[in-house]
Amino acid sequence: MASLASSSSSSLSFGVSNGIGRRRVRVRARARRKTISLRVSGSSRVDASALLQAAHHTVDTYIKSGMVIGLGSGYASGMAIQYLGRQIRGGALKDIVGVPMSIASANEAAKAGIPLDQYQACSQIDFAFDDADIIEEGTLVAVIGQQRLQGEDSILQEKSILNAANTLAFMVKESQYKGGLDGSVPVLVQSLNWMETAEEIDDLFLGDAEVWRRPSIGHAGPLGGDFPLVTREGHNVLDVIFTSPILSFAKVAESLDKVDGVVDHGIICKFPCTAVIASPDGLCIVDNLPTNAAEVL
Repeated sequence: MASLASSSSSSLSFGVSNGIGRRRVRVRARARRKTISLRVSGSSRVDASALLQAAHHTVDTYIKSGMVIGLGSGYASGMAIQYLGRQIRGGALKDIVGVPMSIASANEAAKAGIPLDQYQACSQIDFAFDDADIIEEGTLVAVIGQQRLQGEDSILQEKSILNAANTLAFMVKESQYKGGLDGSVPVLVQSLNWMETAEEIDDLFLGDAEVWRRPSIGHAGPLGGDFPLVTREGHNVLDVIFTSPILSFAKVAESLDKVDGVVDHGIICKFPCTAVIASPDGLCIVDNLPTNAAEVL
């Protein structure tokens, strides 16, 4: 987040007010799943045309007639939605129903002529595609929601649709597919006692991360400024900004899930999952499927 770029010089002074005292918990890397790596020819640099290729590849490869599709948010997802609409209008795909993850994706899909349905807890999603802020190399654990939420966007809705999908694909630039992990993780917390929750998270990652409450507008200090963000579900968003390398997003997620007051977070641990990576050599397709089979497209 641009508003957090200067955050390293000031962190919350959370300490022993909960009677537990400070403690250090470092995450350890877990064994990685087997992967499939494929390459296809494409543009010579990572740019809009490479992400456009990723969007077209995702639609052409994974979407079949009769499917219910989770429609993601972001630059590549927007291009995939537009292309999916053209395929429907041209008759290449039929009986497609889209389930949008955000207001932006719903608007884009409506303009593209994709029939839409709202997500329900019992919804069956055949396939979903989305952008991701970071994907962990090998495991394909992803982080969403680093950017500021717009309007009625919901990390909970986006994550629910991704988790409900039978299979999913993230479309990212090569720089977002990382072995050395860094950056921030958004955490949804109950608003009533958000500071106690922030204190516990700060203790959990003591020395390795700073905890800032996300503002709704402008720049803010650790407390979220005069206008802290409140999601449409009534939650605050804490940005856990890691200042030391993250060894495993899955371990971070496991630790956050145990903290009282944490509603959810932006870490997606999904199996099976595919990463469609726009690289200087074209597209690199990586799956976390438990197989050694490989195919060159």
